[in-house]
Amino acid sequence: MDGSVRLDEVVMRFGDFTAIERTSLEIGSGEFFSFLGPSGCGKTTLLNIISGFLAPSEGQVFIGNEPMARRAVNRRPTAMIFQNLALFPLMTVFENIEFGLEVRGVEKRKRRDTSERLLALVALEGSGPKKVTELSGGQKQRVAIARALAVEPRVLLLDEPLSALDLKLRQRMRAELKAIQRKTGITFIYITHDQGEALTMSDRVAVMSAGRIQQVADPMTLYRAPATGFVAAFVGENNRFETTVVDREGERVRLDAGTLGELAGRAGEGVSLSNGKSVALFVRPEHLRPVTPDSPGPQLDTEIEAVHFEGAWVMLETRLLASGETLRVQLGHEISRHYADALSVGQRMGFGYDPQDAVVLPDDGSPVVDEATGEVREADRQARSHV
Repeated sequence: MDGSVRLDEVVMRFGDFTAIERTSLEIGSGEFFSFLGPSGCGKTTLLNIISGFLAPSEGQVFIGNEPMARRAVNRRPTAMIFQNLALFPLMTVFENIEFGLEVRGVEKRKRRDTSERLLALVALEGSGPKKVTELSGGQKQRVAIARALAVEPRVLLLDEPLSALDLKLRQRMRAELKAIQRKTGITFIYITHDQGEALTMSDRVAVMSAGRIQQVADPMTLYRAPATGFVAAFVGENNRFETTVVDREGERVRLDAGTLGELAGRAGEGVSLSNGKSVALFVRPEHLRPVTPDSPGPQLDTEIEAVHFEGAWVMLETRLLASGETLRVQLGHEISRHYADALSVGQRMGFGYDPQDAVVLPDDGSPVVDEATGEVREADRQARSHV
């Protein structure tokens, strides 16, 4: 069965507010595809357009090359798992899984065979007679997946289904979801604001902001070669420096960082960088290393303001002496152990990086992302109450 999905020039408006800017996108059959972005960016709106809960203001949705414009929700080859799961609490597990089949008129014996097969697939053999209220959070997630798969959809739509689970359970369910998707070969379209979920499970990810898709790529490319300042700021942690291009030789760009002196980085793919142009330099915390005054390459002198031990690494909050800005540095176990005596509040330390590990992108006024929630801070977010 062809589970490919194509969005052709899709636009979604609510009155005079445009929730989804003009969007075209192709998702391959059998792909695990995620929409990643902060709350209010439009990702759930896109999911509702694919499912049929919303009709786009402009454009078309195709599933398996079939237009969905006049196809009702219950007539589309899709199934959806909501954030709250929407299981029936007074029904047994069997009854929940078989509900969609019963509505379709499937005879009882076949319904039971299907539910038993799916319970085995999601590792819940023997749980069929139990009430949903007797199950743990992770077990309920699996029942919701089995119920969605029972109707044999070509595309499974998942709207932040793991958000209510604790960290350990979320991590385990990521692996289970990926395994189920691989076993079934069904197209999964996943909505999340959690970059860990998107990067861990997905074949490709579309990063969204303010109703626009900023970049579509595999997880490694998103992390290592962000196409825009928003993607660089939202996917993983990054230190951002406002700079001006001095000159460029191939990929390497020399930059004037004002009071920080001269820095350097690698030009983002396809980016036009003329001399004198204002650009942003992004350096990830894990790419910074302690240096001596004689070390070659760019150097950033700091004073340590906080030390956070996080098991496999140490995260430093430092203040740049030249500008007063914060610089976050992540040191692995071996390096942090070697410099253990120097890693204390008030100590001064210089850090450097390989310019090949730092990316230079147009200065697009990238929004500030809240480190605690992963969301764009209110001062940088447009009002998006409809999405």
